[in-house]
Amino acid sequence: MYNGAHQLSDSFSLQTMAHFRYFETASEFQQGIYRLGLNYKTTPMFNFTLGLSYVETDTQYKNPSELLTEFRIYEDFNFNTNLTKLKLRHRFRFEHRFLELQGEKSLQNWIRYDLNATYPLSPLWSIYAFNELFLNFEGDLFSQNWTGAGLLYKFNNHIKFKIGYFYQKLKNVGFDRLQFGVILNTDFRKKTI
Repeated sequence: MYNGAHQLSDSFSLQTMAHFRYFETASEFQQGIYRLGLNYKTTPMFNFTLGLSYVETDTQYKNPSELLTEFRIYEDFNFNTNLTKLKLRHRFRFEHRFLELQGEKSLQNWIRYDLNATYPLSPLWSIYAFNELFLNFEGDLFSQNWTGAGLLYKFNNHIKFKIGYFYQKLKNVGFDRLQFGVILNTDFRKKTI
């Protein structure tokens, strides 16, 4: 996983992401997702993002199949709070998914709610946990639930590494997932002397 936040001004930043998911630890490709968003911070506690995603998904484990492709428009509303050292982030995401599979096109509208908690163990190490619920307004309302936890290592002020586990629960099946990631944060604001 790659996630990035690139500060453009005190209020605006670019959010970038590229995730590669596999049915097995490093084989049997399941999904590639690429995301770009413009984030606007209204207060230290509240911000929102408008963005685009492109997704390719293999829907058949160990069977040859055409990839499901998606182009998504999304809006995120984030609310951040601190309980002493514990940092909580509530994210509400509204997604408009334009899907295509075997020449058939459709539109789905989803709402996702993510509760993410981070707690520092030391200046360099933190633990995190999250739960994200996915609701789909076309067909079955409940779509997915993700629950996970792991460790974050702060290499420096710009780079963090992430390792963890999450369980992806769909309506009739669940997947155990390992997470390996890098987080890159840059700051392009003009520096004053």
